[in-house]
Amino acid sequence: MVETTGARYLARALDAAGTTAVFLVPTVLSATLVAMEQETGIRRIVTHGEKAAAYMADGYARASGRVGVCMAQNIGAANLAAGLRDAVLGCSPVLAITGGPYPYSRGRNYYQEIEDLPLFKPVTRSSRQVFEAERLPDQLAQALRDATVGKPGPVHLELAGHTGDLVENGTLDAPPPPPREARVPGIRIEPDRDAVRAAAAAIAAAERPVVVAGGGVRASGAAAEVVALAERIGAPIATSMNGKDTVPSDHPLAIGIPGLYARASANQVLLEADLVIYVGSQTGSQLTLTWQVPPPETRVVHLDIEPSEPGRHYADTLPLVADARSGLRALLEALPETDLDAGAAWRERARELAARWREEVARHVESEAAELRPERLVTELSRLLPEDAIVVADTGHAGMWTAAHLDLAHPGQGFIRAAGSLGWGLPAGIGAQIARPDARVVVFTGDGGLLYHLSELETAARWQIPLTIVVNDNSSLNQEINPYTVAYGGELSGRHGELWHFRETDLAAVAESLGVTGIRVTSASGLASAIAQADETPGPVLIDVVTDRAAVAPKGSSERAR
Repeated sequence: MVETTGARYLARALDAAGTTAVFLVPTVLSATLVAMEQETGIRRIVTHGEKAAAYMADGYARASGRVGVCMAQNIGAANLAAGLRDAVLGCSPVLAITGGPYPYSRGRNYYQEIEDLPLFKPVTRSSRQVFEAERLPDQLAQALRDATVGKPGPVHLELAGHTGDLVENGTLDAPPPPPREARVPGIRIEPDRDAVRAAAAAIAAAERPVVVAGGGVRASGAAAEVVALAERIGAPIATSMNGKDTVPSDHPLAIGIPGLYARASANQVLLEADLVIYVGSQTGSQLTLTWQVPPPETRVVHLDIEPSEPGRHYADTLPLVADARSGLRALLEALPETDLDAGAAWRERARELAARWREEVARHVESEAAELRPERLVTELSRLLPEDAIVVADTGHAGMWTAAHLDLAHPGQGFIRAAGSLGWGLPAGIGAQIARPDARVVVFTGDGGLLYHLSELETAARWQIPLTIVVNDNSSLNQEINPYTVAYGGELSGRHGELWHFRETDLAAVAESLGVTGIRVTSASGLASAIAQADETPGPVLIDVVTDRAAVAPKGSSERAR
Protein backbone atom coordinates (compact mmCIF):
# COMPACT_ATOMS: atom_id res chain seq x y z
CA MET A 1 0.00 0.00 0.00
CA VAL A 2 1.07 3.59 -0.57
CA GLU A 3 0.49 6.30 2.02
CA THR A 4 -0.91 9.50 0.59
CA THR A 5 -2.98 12.47 1.69
CA GLY A 6 -6.70 12.77 1.19
CA ALA A 7 -6.06 15.76 -1.06
CA ARG A 8 -3.73 13.90 -3.41
CA TYR A 9 -6.00 10.86 -3.48
CA LEU A 10 -9.09 12.91 -4.29
CA ALA A 11 -7.33 14.84 -7.06
CA ARG A 12 -5.97 11.65 -8.63
CA ALA A 13 -9.28 9.79 -8.24
CA LEU A 14 -11.26 12.51 -10.00
CA ASP A 15 -8.64 12.63 -12.74
CA ALA A 16 -8.86 8.84 -13.15
CA ALA A 17 -12.67 9.16 -13.39
CA GLY A 18 -12.30 11.43 -16.43
CA THR A 19 -12.93 14.77 -14.72
CA THR A 20 -11.48 17.64 -16.74
CA ALA A 21 -12.85 20.56 -14.68
CA VAL A 22 -14.34 21.28 -11.27
CA PHE A 23 -16.54 24.26 -10.40
CA LEU A 24 -16.34 25.95 -7.02
CA VAL A 25 -16.68 28.92 -4.73
CA PRO A 26 -13.68 29.30 -2.39
CA THR A 27 -12.65 28.33 0.13
CA VAL A 28 -12.98 24.58 -0.17
CA LEU A 29 -10.49 21.71 -0.49
CA SER A 30 -7.53 24.07 -0.97
CA ALA A 31 -4.88 21.34 -0.82
CA THR A 32 -6.87 19.23 -3.28
CA LEU A 33 -7.04 22.12 -5.75
CA VAL A 34 -3.27 22.56 -5.51
CA ALA A 35 -2.79 18.81 -6.07
CA MET A 36 -5.00 19.09 -9.17
CA GLU A 37 -2.68 21.76 -10.56
CA GLN A 38 0.51 19.87 -9.74
CA GLU A 39 -0.53 16.31 -10.59
CA THR A 40 -3.44 16.45 -13.05
CA GLY A 41 -4.80 18.49 -15.93
CA ILE A 42 -8.08 19.31 -14.15
CA ARG A 43 -9.20 22.94 -14.57
CA ARG A 44 -10.38 24.73 -11.43
CA ILE A 45 -13.20 27.10 -12.36
CA VAL A 46 -13.99 29.66 -9.65
CA THR A 47 -17.55 30.99 -10.01
CA HIS A 48 -19.46 33.89 -8.50
CA GLY A 49 -21.98 31.75 -6.63
CA GLU A 50 -22.55 28.21 -5.47
CA LYS A 51 -25.74 27.77 -7.52
CA ALA A 52 -23.82 28.78 -10.63
CA ALA A 53 -21.12 26.22 -9.76
CA ALA A 54 -23.79 23.50 -9.53
CA TYR A 55 -25.34 24.64 -12.82
CA MET A 56 -21.95 24.55 -14.55
CA ALA A 57 -21.34 21.02 -13.29
CA ASP A 58 -24.82 20.10 -14.51
CA GLY A 59 -24.22 21.51 -18.00
CA TYR A 60 -20.84 19.77 -18.08
CA ALA A 61 -22.48 16.45 -17.21
CA ARG A 62 -25.34 16.72 -19.68
CA ALA A 63 -23.09 17.75 -22.56
CA SER A 64 -20.51 15.01 -22.01
CA GLY A 65 -22.20 12.19 -20.11
CA ARG A 66 -19.36 12.38 -17.58
CA VAL A 67 -19.87 13.22 -13.93
CA GLY A 68 -19.77 16.98 -13.31
CA VAL A 69 -18.12 18.09 -10.07
CA CYS A 70 -18.98 21.16 -7.95
CA MET A 71 -17.64 22.18 -4.54
CA ALA A 72 -18.40 24.58 -1.69
CA GLN A 73 -17.39 24.96 1.93
CA ASN A 74 -20.06 24.22 4.52
CA ILE A 75 -21.10 27.89 4.69
CA GLY A 76 -22.13 27.72 1.03
CA ALA A 77 -23.56 24.21 1.13
CA ALA A 78 -27.19 25.34 1.23
CA ASN A 79 -26.69 27.36 -1.95
CA LEU A 80 -25.02 24.40 -3.63
CA ALA A 81 -27.93 22.14 -2.65
CA ALA A 82 -30.38 24.63 -4.18
CA GLY A 83 -28.39 24.43 -7.42
CA LEU A 84 -28.84 20.65 -7.58
CA ARG A 85 -32.61 20.93 -8.02
CA ASP A 86 -32.26 21.11 -11.80
CA ALA A 87 -29.79 18.22 -11.90
CA VAL A 88 -32.11 15.88 -10.02
CA LEU A 89 -35.09 16.86 -12.18
CA GLY A 90 -32.98 16.52 -15.34
CA CYS A 91 -31.40 13.16 -14.30
CA SER A 92 -27.91 14.63 -14.55
CA PRO A 93 -24.85 12.90 -12.98
CA VAL A 94 -23.34 15.59 -10.73
CA LEU A 95 -21.05 15.12 -7.72
CA ALA A 96 -21.37 17.88 -5.11
CA ILE A 97 -18.62 18.03 -2.47
CA THR A 98 -19.03 20.21 0.60
CA GLY A 99 -17.31 20.77 3.89
CA GLY A 100 -18.98 19.84 7.15
CA PRO A 101 -18.80 20.58 10.86
CA TYR A 102 -15.76 19.76 12.96
CA PRO A 103 -16.30 17.17 15.71
CA TYR A 104 -15.72 19.85 18.36
CA SER A 105 -17.94 22.50 16.73
CA ARG A 106 -21.26 20.71 16.42
CA GLY A 107 -24.07 22.27 18.43
CA ARG A 108 -21.89 25.05 19.88
CA ASN A 109 -23.06 28.08 17.87
CA TYR A 110 -19.85 27.98 15.91
CA TYR A 111 -19.52 30.94 13.53
CA GLN A 112 -21.79 30.44 10.48
CA GLU A 113 -22.23 26.71 11.19
CA ILE A 114 -25.58 25.15 10.30
CA GLU A 115 -26.44 21.48 9.74
CA ASP A 116 -26.76 21.48 5.95
CA LEU A 117 -26.70 17.73 5.33
CA PRO A 118 -30.52 17.29 5.38
CA LEU A 119 -30.87 19.80 2.53
CA PHE A 120 -29.19 17.38 0.13
CA LYS A 121 -31.56 14.46 0.71
CA PRO A 122 -34.37 15.58 -1.66
CA VAL A 123 -32.00 16.72 -4.43
CA THR A 124 -29.62 13.76 -4.65
CA ARG A 125 -29.64 10.04 -5.25
CA SER A 126 -27.31 9.64 -2.26
CA SER A 127 -25.75 11.94 0.33
CA ARG A 128 -22.87 10.67 2.50
CA GLN A 129 -20.57 11.99 5.20
CA VAL A 130 -16.85 11.22 5.17
CA PHE A 131 -15.30 11.71 8.60
CA GLU A 132 -11.77 10.50 7.91
CA ALA A 133 -9.45 10.12 4.93
CA GLU A 134 -9.42 6.30 5.16
CA ARG A 135 -13.08 6.21 4.05
CA LEU A 136 -12.59 8.50 1.06
CA PRO A 137 -11.85 5.76 -1.54
CA ASP A 138 -14.95 3.64 -0.93
CA GLN A 139 -17.33 6.56 -0.35
CA LEU A 140 -16.16 8.39 -3.48
CA ALA A 141 -16.39 5.23 -5.58
CA GLN A 142 -19.93 4.54 -4.37
CA ALA A 143 -20.98 8.13 -5.02
CA LEU A 144 -19.75 7.89 -8.62
CA ARG A 145 -21.66 4.62 -9.06
CA ASP A 146 -24.82 6.14 -7.62
CA ALA A 147 -24.54 9.05 -10.07
CA THR A 148 -24.22 6.90 -13.18
CA VAL A 149 -25.86 3.50 -12.60
CA GLY A 150 -29.57 3.16 -13.36
CA LYS A 151 -31.37 6.50 -13.64
CA PRO A 152 -28.57 9.08 -13.43
CA GLY A 153 -28.67 11.88 -10.89
CA PRO A 154 -26.68 14.08 -8.52
CA VAL A 155 -24.87 12.78 -5.44
CA HIS A 156 -23.25 14.47 -2.45
CA LEU A 157 -20.25 13.94 -0.22
CA GLU A 158 -19.80 16.01 2.94
CA LEU A 159 -16.15 15.94 4.00
CA ALA A 160 -15.35 16.69 7.63
CA GLY A 161 -14.05 20.16 8.35
CA HIS A 162 -15.61 23.41 7.18
CA THR A 163 -13.55 23.33 3.98
CA GLY A 164 -13.18 19.55 3.90
CA ASP A 165 -9.78 20.04 5.51
CA LEU A 166 -9.92 17.21 8.05
CA VAL A 167 -10.31 14.70 5.23
CA GLU A 168 -8.00 16.25 2.64
CA ASN A 169 -5.21 16.81 5.18
CA GLY A 170 -5.55 13.34 6.65
CA THR A 171 -3.55 10.35 5.40
CA LEU A 172 -4.57 6.96 4.06
CA ASP A 173 -2.97 3.85 2.63
CA ALA A 174 -4.42 3.45 -0.84
CA PRO A 175 -3.03 2.85 -4.30
CA PRO A 176 -3.81 5.41 -7.01
CA PRO A 177 -7.20 4.51 -8.50
CA PRO A 178 -7.03 3.00 -12.00
CA PRO A 179 -8.34 5.08 -14.91
CA ARG A 180 -12.04 4.40 -15.32
CA GLU A 181 -14.29 7.09 -16.70
CA ALA A 182 -17.34 7.81 -14.57
CA ARG A 183 -20.09 8.36 -17.12
CA VAL A 184 -23.57 7.26 -18.09
CA PRO A 185 -24.72 4.60 -18.61
CA GLY A 186 -22.72 3.10 -15.76
CA ILE A 187 -24.19 -0.35 -16.45
CA ARG A 188 -26.25 -1.45 -19.45
CA ILE A 189 -29.16 -3.36 -17.96
CA GLU A 190 -30.55 -6.03 -20.28
CA PRO A 191 -34.33 -6.54 -20.65
CA ASP A 192 -36.38 -9.56 -19.59
CA ARG A 193 -37.12 -11.66 -22.68
CA ASP A 194 -40.76 -12.31 -21.80
CA ALA A 195 -41.29 -8.57 -21.38
CA VAL A 196 -39.68 -7.98 -24.78
CA ARG A 197 -42.02 -10.48 -26.45
CA ALA A 198 -45.09 -8.93 -24.81
CA ALA A 199 -44.06 -5.43 -25.86
CA ALA A 200 -43.30 -6.55 -29.41
CA ALA A 201 -46.71 -8.21 -29.71
CA ALA A 202 -48.47 -5.04 -28.53
CA ILE A 203 -46.50 -2.92 -30.99
CA ALA A 204 -47.26 -5.28 -33.88
CA ALA A 205 -50.99 -5.16 -33.07
CA ALA A 206 -51.22 -1.36 -32.87
CA GLU A 207 -52.85 0.56 -35.72
CA ARG A 208 -51.81 4.08 -34.64
CA PRO A 209 -48.54 3.76 -32.68
CA VAL A 210 -46.38 6.72 -31.65
CA VAL A 211 -42.82 6.58 -30.29
CA VAL A 212 -41.69 9.12 -27.67
CA ALA A 213 -37.92 9.37 -27.16
CA GLY A 214 -36.69 10.83 -23.86
CA GLY A 215 -33.48 11.81 -22.17
CA GLY A 216 -32.66 8.17 -21.47
CA VAL A 217 -32.20 7.68 -25.21
CA ARG A 218 -29.65 10.47 -25.17
CA ALA A 219 -27.85 9.11 -22.08
CA SER A 220 -27.75 5.61 -23.54
CA GLY A 221 -26.51 6.69 -26.96
CA ALA A 222 -29.57 5.06 -28.52
CA ALA A 223 -30.64 7.69 -31.03
CA ALA A 224 -30.04 5.42 -34.03
CA GLU A 225 -32.00 2.60 -32.43
CA VAL A 226 -35.04 4.69 -31.50
CA VAL A 227 -35.25 6.08 -35.04
CA ALA A 228 -34.85 2.54 -36.40
CA LEU A 229 -37.81 1.41 -34.26
CA ALA A 230 -40.02 4.19 -35.59
CA GLU A 231 -39.00 3.42 -39.17
CA ARG A 232 -39.52 -0.31 -38.67
CA ILE A 233 -43.13 0.10 -37.55
CA GLY A 234 -43.88 3.27 -39.54
CA ALA A 235 -44.73 5.27 -36.41
CA PRO A 236 -44.59 9.04 -35.92
CA ILE A 237 -41.82 9.84 -33.44
CA ALA A 238 -41.95 12.56 -30.80
CA THR A 239 -39.37 13.52 -28.19
CA SER A 240 -39.31 14.99 -24.74
CA MET A 241 -37.36 18.19 -24.17
CA ASN A 242 -34.44 16.10 -22.88
CA GLY A 243 -34.59 13.90 -25.96
CA LYS A 244 -34.98 16.67 -28.53
CA ASP A 245 -31.63 16.05 -30.20
CA THR A 246 -32.16 12.27 -30.57
CA VAL A 247 -34.37 12.59 -33.67
CA PRO A 248 -33.42 14.82 -36.64
CA SER A 249 -36.07 17.52 -37.04
CA ASP A 250 -36.28 16.91 -40.78
CA HIS A 251 -36.95 13.17 -40.44
CA PRO A 252 -40.25 12.40 -42.22
CA LEU A 253 -41.63 10.69 -39.10
CA ALA A 254 -40.62 13.45 -36.63
CA ILE A 255 -43.52 15.33 -35.02
CA GLY A 256 -41.73 17.41 -32.35
CA ILE A 257 -42.33 17.75 -28.63
CA PRO A 258 -45.72 17.09 -26.98
CA GLY A 259 -47.03 18.19 -23.60
CA LEU A 260 -46.86 21.64 -22.02
CA TYR A 261 -43.83 23.06 -23.87
CA ALA A 262 -45.15 21.69 -27.10
CA ARG A 263 -45.69 21.82 -30.80
CA ALA A 264 -49.48 21.69 -31.02
CA SER A 265 -49.48 19.07 -33.76
CA ALA A 266 -47.47 16.66 -31.60
CA ASN A 267 -50.17 16.78 -28.92
CA GLN A 268 -52.84 16.14 -31.51
CA VAL A 269 -51.03 13.07 -32.85
CA LEU A 270 -50.68 11.58 -29.37
CA LEU A 271 -54.35 12.20 -28.63
CA GLU A 272 -55.26 10.00 -31.61
CA ALA A 273 -52.74 7.22 -30.93
CA ASP A 274 -53.84 3.75 -29.82
CA LEU A 275 -50.37 2.87 -28.47
CA VAL A 276 -47.62 5.15 -27.14
CA ILE A 277 -44.12 3.72 -26.84
CA TYR A 278 -42.09 5.69 -24.29
CA VAL A 279 -38.35 5.09 -24.49
CA GLY A 280 -36.11 6.46 -21.74
CA SER A 281 -38.64 9.04 -20.68
CA GLN A 282 -40.51 9.73 -17.49
CA THR A 283 -44.23 10.24 -18.07
CA GLY A 284 -44.15 13.42 -16.01
CA SER A 285 -46.63 16.29 -16.01
CA GLN A 286 -44.75 18.49 -18.48
CA LEU A 287 -44.41 15.87 -21.21
CA THR A 288 -48.01 14.62 -20.83
CA LEU A 289 -49.75 17.96 -20.13
CA THR A 290 -50.63 16.74 -16.64
CA TRP A 291 -51.47 13.24 -17.91
CA GLN A 292 -53.93 14.41 -20.56
CA VAL A 293 -51.70 13.80 -23.62
CA PRO A 294 -52.11 10.93 -24.22
CA PRO A 295 -55.36 10.28 -22.32
CA PRO A 296 -55.06 8.17 -19.15
CA GLU A 297 -56.69 5.11 -20.74
CA THR A 298 -54.16 4.91 -23.60
CA ARG A 299 -52.19 1.70 -23.89
CA VAL A 300 -48.46 2.23 -23.29
CA VAL A 301 -45.24 0.32 -23.80
CA HIS A 302 -42.69 1.89 -21.47
CA LEU A 303 -38.98 1.12 -21.82
CA ASP A 304 -37.03 2.67 -18.96
CA ILE A 305 -33.97 1.88 -16.86
CA GLU A 306 -35.80 2.84 -13.65
CA PRO A 307 -38.17 0.03 -12.53
CA SER A 308 -40.53 2.41 -10.72
CA GLU A 309 -41.33 4.48 -13.82
CA PRO A 310 -43.34 2.14 -16.13
CA GLY A 311 -46.98 2.11 -15.06
CA ARG A 312 -46.64 5.02 -12.67
CA HIS A 313 -49.18 7.18 -14.51
CA TYR A 314 -50.72 4.98 -17.19
CA ALA A 315 -52.47 1.90 -15.87
CA ASP A 316 -52.50 -0.02 -19.16
CA THR A 317 -48.71 -0.25 -19.40
CA LEU A 318 -46.45 -3.03 -20.60
CA PRO A 319 -43.18 -2.44 -18.71
CA LEU A 320 -39.76 -3.07 -20.22
CA VAL A 321 -37.01 -2.35 -17.70
CA ALA A 322 -33.65 -1.94 -19.41
CA ASP A 323 -31.03 0.41 -20.72
CA ALA A 324 -32.58 2.20 -23.70
CA ARG A 325 -30.13 0.93 -26.31
CA SER A 326 -30.19 -2.64 -25.02
CA GLY A 327 -33.98 -2.66 -24.82
CA LEU A 328 -34.45 -1.18 -28.28
CA ARG A 329 -32.09 -3.69 -29.87
CA ALA A 330 -33.97 -6.53 -28.22
CA LEU A 331 -37.28 -5.09 -29.41
CA LEU A 332 -36.03 -4.73 -32.99
CA GLU A 333 -34.98 -8.38 -32.98
CA ALA A 334 -38.33 -9.54 -31.58
CA LEU A 335 -40.62 -7.52 -33.86
CA PRO A 336 -42.20 -9.37 -36.76
CA GLU A 337 -42.06 -7.92 -40.26
CA THR A 338 -44.40 -4.93 -40.54
CA ASP A 339 -46.69 -4.06 -43.43
CA LEU A 340 -45.86 -0.36 -43.70
CA ASP A 341 -48.61 0.20 -46.24
CA ALA A 342 -51.18 -0.59 -43.55
CA GLY A 343 -50.07 2.45 -41.55
CA ALA A 344 -49.86 4.88 -44.46
CA ALA A 345 -53.07 6.69 -43.54
CA TRP A 346 -51.86 7.16 -39.95
CA ARG A 347 -48.56 8.66 -41.10
CA GLU A 348 -50.38 10.91 -43.54
CA ARG A 349 -52.62 12.12 -40.71
CA ALA A 350 -49.53 13.04 -38.66
CA ARG A 351 -48.06 14.94 -41.63
CA GLU A 352 -51.36 16.75 -42.17
CA LEU A 353 -51.45 17.91 -38.53
CA ALA A 354 -47.83 19.07 -38.72
CA ALA A 355 -48.49 21.02 -41.93
CA ARG A 356 -51.56 22.63 -40.38
CA TRP A 357 -49.51 23.79 -37.39
CA ARG A 358 -46.85 25.32 -39.63
CA GLU A 359 -49.55 27.22 -41.49
CA GLU A 360 -50.95 28.54 -38.22
CA VAL A 361 -47.59 29.86 -36.96
CA ALA A 362 -46.32 31.11 -40.32
CA ARG A 363 -47.49 34.69 -39.73
CA HIS A 364 -45.17 34.94 -36.71
CA VAL A 365 -42.32 32.85 -38.11
CA GLU A 366 -42.19 34.98 -41.24
CA SER A 367 -43.10 38.28 -39.56
CA GLU A 368 -41.31 41.41 -40.76
CA ALA A 369 -42.74 43.53 -37.93
CA ALA A 370 -40.49 46.18 -36.47
CA GLU A 371 -40.63 44.41 -33.11
CA LEU A 372 -38.99 41.04 -33.75
CA ARG A 373 -41.08 37.99 -32.86
CA PRO A 374 -39.37 35.18 -30.88
CA GLU A 375 -40.80 32.62 -33.35
CA ARG A 376 -38.84 34.36 -36.11
CA LEU A 377 -35.74 34.62 -33.92
CA VAL A 378 -35.66 30.90 -33.08
CA THR A 379 -36.48 29.83 -36.65
CA GLU A 380 -33.63 31.98 -37.96
CA LEU A 381 -31.35 30.61 -35.26
CA SER A 382 -32.13 27.06 -36.43
CA ARG A 383 -30.98 27.96 -39.91
CA LEU A 384 -27.80 29.68 -38.72
CA LEU A 385 -26.59 27.20 -36.11
CA PRO A 386 -23.18 25.61 -36.74
CA GLU A 387 -23.36 21.91 -37.63
CA ASP A 388 -21.57 21.08 -34.36
CA ALA A 389 -23.73 23.34 -32.16
CA ILE A 390 -25.04 22.32 -28.76
CA VAL A 391 -27.98 24.54 -27.83
CA VAL A 392 -28.43 25.16 -24.10
CA ALA A 393 -31.92 26.49 -23.41
CA ASP A 394 -33.05 28.21 -20.24
CA THR A 395 -36.42 27.44 -18.70
CA GLY A 396 -39.71 29.33 -19.11
CA HIS A 397 -40.22 31.07 -22.44
CA ALA A 398 -36.73 30.13 -23.61
CA GLY A 399 -37.72 26.49 -23.23
CA MET A 400 -41.12 26.99 -24.85
CA TRP A 401 -39.80 28.83 -27.91
CA THR A 402 -37.03 26.29 -28.52
CA ALA A 403 -39.34 23.32 -27.90
CA ALA A 404 -41.71 24.42 -30.64
CA HIS A 405 -39.55 26.28 -33.13
CA LEU A 406 -35.91 25.16 -32.87
CA ASP A 407 -35.03 22.60 -35.55
CA LEU A 408 -31.91 20.46 -35.27
CA ALA A 409 -31.36 18.78 -38.61
CA HIS A 410 -27.62 17.98 -38.44
CA PRO A 411 -26.57 14.77 -36.66
CA GLY A 412 -23.78 16.58 -34.80
CA GLN A 413 -26.11 19.11 -33.18
CA GLY A 414 -27.20 18.73 -29.57
CA PHE A 415 -29.74 20.20 -27.17
CA ILE A 416 -29.88 20.43 -23.39
CA ARG A 417 -32.35 22.44 -21.38
CA ALA A 418 -33.19 23.66 -17.90
CA ALA A 419 -35.57 21.45 -15.98
CA GLY A 420 -37.09 24.43 -14.17
CA SER A 421 -34.44 26.77 -12.74
CA LEU A 422 -34.58 30.20 -14.39
CA GLY A 423 -31.05 31.49 -14.93
CA TRP A 424 -29.58 28.00 -15.39
CA GLY A 425 -28.77 28.62 -19.05
CA LEU A 426 -25.65 30.81 -18.85
CA PRO A 427 -23.69 28.85 -16.22
CA ALA A 428 -24.83 25.52 -17.70
CA GLY A 429 -23.64 26.70 -21.10
CA ILE A 430 -20.22 27.53 -19.65
CA GLY A 431 -20.01 24.04 -18.17
CA ALA A 432 -21.15 22.44 -21.41
CA GLN A 433 -18.57 24.31 -23.46
CA ILE A 434 -15.77 23.31 -21.06
CA ALA A 435 -16.92 19.68 -21.27
CA ARG A 436 -17.15 19.76 -25.06
CA PRO A 437 -14.39 21.98 -26.50
CA ASP A 438 -14.94 20.20 -29.83
CA ALA A 439 -18.47 21.69 -30.13
CA ARG A 440 -19.88 25.20 -30.38
CA VAL A 441 -22.23 25.85 -27.46
CA VAL A 442 -25.05 28.34 -28.03
CA VAL A 443 -27.06 29.48 -25.00
CA PHE A 444 -30.63 30.64 -25.60
CA THR A 445 -32.08 32.63 -22.73
CA GLY A 446 -34.15 35.71 -21.98
CA ASP A 447 -33.04 38.87 -20.28
CA GLY A 448 -34.82 37.69 -17.12
CA GLY A 449 -32.81 34.46 -17.14
CA LEU A 450 -29.53 36.16 -18.01
CA LEU A 451 -29.81 38.62 -15.14
CA TYR A 452 -29.99 35.80 -12.57
CA HIS A 453 -26.30 34.96 -13.00
CA LEU A 454 -25.05 37.91 -15.05
CA SER A 455 -21.77 37.87 -13.11
CA GLU A 456 -20.83 34.56 -14.76
CA LEU A 457 -20.16 36.50 -17.96
CA GLU A 458 -16.96 37.49 -16.18
CA THR A 459 -16.18 33.81 -15.59
CA ALA A 460 -16.62 33.10 -19.30
CA ALA A 461 -14.41 36.07 -20.18
CA ARG A 462 -11.73 35.14 -17.61
CA TRP A 463 -11.42 31.67 -19.12
CA GLN A 464 -12.06 32.82 -22.69
CA ILE A 465 -14.82 30.25 -23.11
CA PRO A 466 -15.87 30.32 -26.82
CA LEU A 467 -19.55 30.50 -25.91
CA THR A 468 -22.33 32.24 -27.85
CA ILE A 469 -25.17 33.63 -25.72
CA VAL A 470 -28.35 34.61 -27.60
CA VAL A 471 -30.67 36.73 -25.46
CA ASN A 472 -34.38 37.10 -26.25
CA ASP A 473 -34.45 40.62 -24.80
CA ASN A 474 -37.98 41.90 -24.20
CA SER A 475 -37.11 43.95 -21.09
CA SER A 476 -39.48 41.87 -19.02
CA LEU A 477 -40.58 38.61 -17.50
CA ASN A 478 -43.41 38.45 -19.98
CA GLN A 479 -44.28 34.86 -19.12
CA GLU A 480 -46.16 36.53 -16.27
CA ILE A 481 -48.59 38.35 -18.58
CA ASN A 482 -51.24 35.63 -18.41
CA PRO A 483 -51.13 35.06 -14.61
CA TYR A 484 -51.30 38.77 -13.88
CA THR A 485 -54.08 39.30 -16.41
CA VAL A 486 -56.14 36.75 -14.49
CA ALA A 487 -55.16 38.28 -11.14
CA TYR A 488 -56.23 41.75 -12.31
CA GLY A 489 -59.66 40.41 -13.30
CA GLY A 490 -59.17 39.78 -17.01
CA GLU A 491 -57.30 42.89 -18.12
CA LEU A 492 -53.94 44.34 -17.06
CA SER A 493 -54.43 47.61 -15.23
CA GLY A 494 -53.05 49.75 -12.44
CA ARG A 495 -49.31 49.41 -11.80
CA HIS A 496 -49.09 45.91 -13.29
CA GLY A 497 -45.77 46.76 -14.95
CA GLU A 498 -44.08 46.80 -11.54
CA LEU A 499 -44.56 43.03 -11.45
CA TRP A 500 -42.97 42.09 -14.78
CA HIS A 501 -41.31 45.03 -16.58
CA PHE A 502 -37.56 45.74 -16.49
CA ARG A 503 -35.64 48.84 -17.52
CA GLU A 504 -34.59 48.73 -21.15
CA THR A 505 -30.92 47.82 -20.94
CA ASP A 506 -28.25 47.49 -23.60
CA LEU A 507 -27.11 44.02 -22.56
CA ALA A 508 -24.43 44.02 -25.27
CA ALA A 509 -22.82 47.01 -23.57
CA VAL A 510 -23.10 45.30 -20.17
CA ALA A 511 -21.38 42.24 -21.63
CA GLU A 512 -18.57 44.40 -23.02
CA SER A 513 -17.98 45.85 -19.57
CA LEU A 514 -17.43 42.32 -18.25
CA GLY A 515 -14.98 41.35 -21.00
CA VAL A 516 -17.46 39.61 -23.32
CA THR A 517 -17.94 40.68 -26.93
CA GLY A 518 -21.41 42.22 -27.19
CA ILE A 519 -23.57 42.55 -30.31
CA ARG A 520 -27.00 44.21 -30.31
CA VAL A 521 -29.57 43.06 -32.89
CA THR A 522 -32.85 44.86 -33.51
CA SER A 523 -34.13 43.03 -36.63
CA ALA A 524 -34.15 39.54 -38.08
CA SER A 525 -31.82 40.62 -40.86
CA GLY A 526 -29.08 41.41 -38.35
CA LEU A 527 -28.99 37.94 -36.80
CA ALA A 528 -27.00 36.22 -39.56
CA SER A 529 -24.11 38.66 -39.38
CA ALA A 530 -24.14 38.47 -35.58
CA ILE A 531 -23.88 34.68 -35.58
CA ALA A 532 -21.13 34.85 -38.21
CA GLN A 533 -19.22 37.35 -36.09
CA ALA A 534 -19.62 35.12 -33.03
CA ASP A 535 -18.21 32.15 -34.94
CA GLU A 536 -15.11 34.17 -35.85
CA THR A 537 -14.57 35.77 -32.44
CA PRO A 538 -12.29 34.10 -29.88
CA GLY A 539 -13.86 33.89 -26.44
CA PRO A 540 -17.46 34.47 -25.40
CA VAL A 541 -19.97 36.53 -27.39
CA LEU A 542 -23.35 37.83 -26.24
CA ILE A 543 -25.97 38.64 -28.90
CA ASP A 544 -28.63 40.91 -27.42
CA VAL A 545 -31.73 40.48 -29.62
CA VAL A 546 -34.45 43.05 -28.95
CA THR A 547 -37.88 41.40 -29.29
CA ASP A 548 -41.58 42.08 -28.85
CA ARG A 549 -42.49 42.44 -25.16
CA ALA A 550 -46.06 41.29 -25.84
CA ALA A 551 -45.10 37.98 -27.51
CA VAL A 552 -46.21 35.16 -25.22
CA ALA A 553 -45.28 31.54 -25.96
CA PRO A 554 -48.33 29.28 -26.38
CA LYS A 555 -48.74 26.33 -24.05
CA GLY A 556 -49.86 22.87 -25.09
CA SER A 557 -53.50 21.89 -25.41
CA SER A 558 -55.39 18.65 -24.94
CA GLU A 559 -58.09 19.55 -27.47
CA ARG A 560 -58.41 17.15 -30.36
CA ALA A 561 -57.96 18.45 -33.87
CA ARG A 562 -60.77 18.06 -36.37
